[in-house]
Amino acid sequence: MRFEPVAPVRAYERVVEQIEQAVVSGALKPGERLPSERELMIQFGVGRSTVREALRVLQAAEMIRSRPGDPRGPEVLAASPAALHRSMHRLARAEHVGLAELLQFRMILDGSAHLLAAELRTDDDLAGLDTALEAMREGVSHGYAEFSRADVAFHEVIARISRNPLLVVSEEVVRGVVLELIEDKLEHASNRTSLMRAWLAHHAEVLDAIRAADGAGAAHLAKQALYDNYAEHVPAAQRPLLAPLLRS
Repeated sequence: MRFEPVAPVRAYERVVEQIEQAVVSGALKPGERLPSERELMIQFGVGRSTVREALRVLQAAEMIRSRPGDPRGPEVLAASPAALHRSMHRLARAEHVGLAELLQFRMILDGSAHLLAAELRTDDDLAGLDTALEAMREGVSHGYAEFSRADVAFHEVIARISRNPLLVVSEEVVRGVVLELIEDKLEHASNRTSLMRAWLAHHAEVLDAIRAADGAGAAHLAKQALYDNYAEHVPAAQRPLLAPLLRS
């Protein structure tokens, strides 16, 4: 048995950890200020370079905002969906995450979003889905780009019905990255009109299930459609990662 060498933990990382924990726990609230650099040096028992590196990392993560020359100390920022979006996008594009993992995750997300939409939808939500479906119907004759925009709008309405901003952001990121990975295949598909008509019929079924408050049915339709449309682009050896989700 051989172990790999370990990297020593840098002091600034410990500073970052403590400040992050204070923000997550609510001990530090959005709009409040961190102590000055000098006070942080005293409290943490570290040098100025360590404090500045920790603040740089926190600012890059959009947890704080620091203005040069501001004597009040860095300001704690509220959690930002935009920051979460950027972080998730970097993770989804990482080399160790392939199409199989992304599609599996999207099946989980879409299934959950559709189930929640069927359970939580209001009349206004249904009207929004009707509008998006009608735009998809018109997009079939106007071209793939317009159809695709309407398709995205339909899914965005479903995600918003969940009333969960984490689900909204996650859905948007994963949907976008999956499409990026196979967009060339879609762009040159010879049967694009047939594909659009098939997707339109699927979305009409989904809307019927959501309108009927059939959460299980809507979730199954979502996962099955993703598998049917995208699994062929996944290496055959990795498709078993997706199959269990069709049985749930």
